[in-house]
Amino acid sequence: MTKTAAEIEDDRQIRELLQNWAIWRDAGDWERFRSVWHPDGRMMATWTQGTGDEFIEISKAAWAKGVNILHFLGGISVDLAGARAIAQTKMTISQRAEVEGVACDVLCTGRFYDFLEKRAGRWGIVLRQPIYEKDRMDPVTPGAVPALDRALLEQFPVGYRHLAYLQTRIGYTVKRDMPGLKGPEVEALYARGAAWLEGAPL
Repeated sequence: MTKTAAEIEDDRQIRELLQNWAIWRDAGDWERFRSVWHPDGRMMATWTQGTGDEFIEISKAAWAKGVNILHFLGGISVDLAGARAIAQTKMTISQRAEVEGVACDVLCTGRFYDFLEKRAGRWGIVLRQPIYEKDRMDPVTPGAVPALDRALLEQFPVGYRHLAYLQTRIGYTVKRDMPGLKGPEVEALYARGAAWLEGAPL
């Protein structure tokens, strides 16, 4: 279906916003990062859930402690419905930390699933819900092998099992029912997105 000039511009602005999220968050550019959220916008991450402002404050504190989380973006799909949109962005989350005495990188592949709204001429995030599709853990130094607690590892969903293990070991309480590639959690998220585009409240 052919987009109108206004829809093309909305699509462009949303894509720019999503790209700015990753750059500004990972660079610690907190005031510009704040501008991608609406005041009631919420972030749902494995290690923290709250408003955009709360996410900024806990990210600042983690940054000061040396917590190393980076994001890399891929393709973006935007579904527009007037002043509302759902965007999906392919992404990887990379986190480095010591796990059982061994410096490790965890790489988690998935999508950001964003509920967006245009208010007073400005697009902003109302809810960001990552979808965690698969992950892996690699020692930074080849040959070093962390001895993982298998019972703890297997408590977490397969899509972010190693990420959750690392985050638990460095002191965070990890949410255990995040959506993955398949299953009731992601199906419920898709239904919620469809309802959002039809005008339902979150």
